[in-house]
Amino acid sequence: MQTTRLYQHDRYIKEWDAVITSITDNGDNLVITLDKTAFFPEGGGQSCDLGSIGPYTIIDVQEKDEEVIHTAMIPSADDAKGTAAYAEGLPAAGDTVSCSIDWDRRFDNMQRHCGEHILSGIFFSMYGGVNRGFHMGQDYMTVDISLEADPEVKEITYEDALAAELEANKVIWSDAPVTVMHFESRDEAEKMPLRKALAFDEDITIVSVGSIDNAADCVACCGTHPNTAGQVGLIKIYKVENYKGMFRIYFEAGERAMNDYRAKHNVLTTLSNRYSSSIEDFPSKLKVQEEKLAEAKSELFQIKKIFMENEYEKVDRLLEETEGNVVTYEVEGLSLDDIFNMAKRYMSNCAKLLMLYSIKDTSYILVSDGNIDCGSLVKEYASFYKGKGGGNKVSARGIFTSKEDAEMFADLIRKHLR
Repeated sequence: MQTTRLYQHDRYIKEWDAVITSITDNGDNLVITLDKTAFFPEGGGQSCDLGSIGPYTIIDVQEKDEEVIHTAMIPSADDAKGTAAYAEGLPAAGDTVSCSIDWDRRFDNMQRHCGEHILSGIFFSMYGGVNRGFHMGQDYMTVDISLEADPEVKEITYEDALAAELEANKVIWSDAPVTVMHFESRDEAEKMPLRKALAFDEDITIVSVGSIDNAADCVACCGTHPNTAGQVGLIKIYKVENYKGMFRIYFEAGERAMNDYRAKHNVLTTLSNRYSSSIEDFPSKLKVQEEKLAEAKSELFQIKKIFMENEYEKVDRLLEETEGNVVTYEVEGLSLDDIFNMAKRYMSNCAKLLMLYSIKDTSYILVSDGNIDCGSLVKEYASFYKGKGGGNKVSARGIFTSKEDAEMFADLIRKHLR
């Protein structure tokens, strides 16, 4: 039985009564069909509407054989909806039920989908770009623009996209009408100024933004849209990238675009305040700070080199003076990575086991010439003292949670190799 689709004639309907034409309990959910529905089924790049049928929450809406299939969650008997559902009993075919949609979700979809129409129409009129792919994601939307209609245009740069963004927003600011028209045949529909060839021969819905004589966009579409472009509010393009010979445009529209602007503005304001700068002067202030940081890093690098040279002298002397085959040395002020770089000097050429300890990271770097297997020592003994790490024969890391644990590990190694 064909479902009457109320949203095709009234995109703003939020509540209505309908008759159940079928209902199936599959154990996890209820699958319901109605004689009429305002729930938009997933399709055309747009997600489905959600809401409720009676006491049941709708979690998915799909289309099959001209019917709209509503999947409803069976509520727990413990919550309020569940109590109502079980008290009333499972509805049956022929019962009349009260239905409602999640309006915030519906309007969000209307803003985004209409925003995509306007932007795609502008890319077509400005650059001869044909929309060959559309996706409404959770964090952004994308359209894949193929340059086909104007042989003079070879690419879409980010600057080109921003020019299209401005023209798209001008359509929004003009509050152009959004008209939805239904045609029984292709011949009738093709009289419209379409930007894209039709894929159907009958029962065709055309959405036009602006006047028919000078439409900002005119294309076949089954989605839901507001009555005027002004309700889209805003379109913002994020980036452009090459994609399979086309140009993928990342963007957002409606309240989502505003929320994105607000979040990024707040971040920029916070950073500007931290640097005692206005937003306009922030890039130059940041550049100055980056240059100072680069100078500081260069100075630190030189200081570390000098420091390590002094440490090498101490370690070399300790290796000569120590009679045993295990030498431990604490290095203060350097990270474990710094000490690892320092230890490279002794890898593969140190006959003894050299254990360099990072006070900062409570960890050891073990190095040797390979006769003493550093990796095996860490693997076998570090876990005794809540340590972890690994390595190979000539170098290994042992990382500990406290200095006491690290010292007990080192003491065990000395006794083992004595």
